[in-house]
Amino acid sequence: MTDDVRNIVLGVVAAGISASIGWIARTYLWRRRLRRKQAFFGLPGNSECLLVVNREAGRDGSVHRFDVFALLELSALVKDCGANAQIIWHDATQQGFGERTEFCVGGPFTNRRTAAHLQSLLPGVLVDTDTERGPDQGSFVIGTEHYRMDRGTAEYVLLARLTAGEGSRPVFLFCGQRAITNQAATRYLARHHGKLYRKHGRNSFCLLLKVVNSQAYGPDVVEVVADVTRAALSALPAPSTSDSAVS
Repeated sequence: MTDDVRNIVLGVVAAGISASIGWIARTYLWRRRLRRKQAFFGLPGNSECLLVVNREAGRDGSVHRFDVFALLELSALVKDCGANAQIIWHDATQQGFGERTEFCVGGPFTNRRTAAHLQSLLPGVLVDTDTERGPDQGSFVIGTEHYRMDRGTAEYVLLARLTAGEGSRPVFLFCGQRAITNQAATRYLARHHGKLYRKHGRNSFCLLLKVVNSQAYGPDVVEVVADVTRAALSALPAPSTSDSAVS
């Protein structure tokens, strides 16, 4: 074998080894990212989860188009994890939490399941569900802070990952002041779940997000106002005697 032939053979072998190492490394990284994603969402391969959706206010049997978009965002996440999703109406599910991962979309005004989760899992959050238009309609009270909605300009949504019950599967809550904010929260989760996993792991958390100028930018411009986990998980302080007398 001449030197030229030997060099060609060695080059081919080296290229093959490099390609194999690169493929193995990429496969390892992909599998590690998948395992982390599955752990964060509580969705191992071939598992089942629930997508709990509300009904559009004033319309029986219909879903707001922004909530449909939110379901599409969530369905893609579930599919990426190799899991299966069941879509169910908010008033048609009567079961606890922890056995299956649950994604609950909508505020307590149109989603009874959200109202139950807020009461049981986030006692430090109060949402104004008054149907009459006014400055406090849809506003959030979290601990001692009050967050009012400026329709189309500044609107708020809670994004929470909550673990409770006998099982270990989480509940993801998307509780917005308007339907477009629900979609904004699901899109934020889809884009930033890796960062959220690195920060919170499998622990419960609750973030307050602000959707900026939705009338111009839709659900795309989102700011993190605060991590309100501690306040949201703690019961609201009882009203003082003076406050009770005034009311």
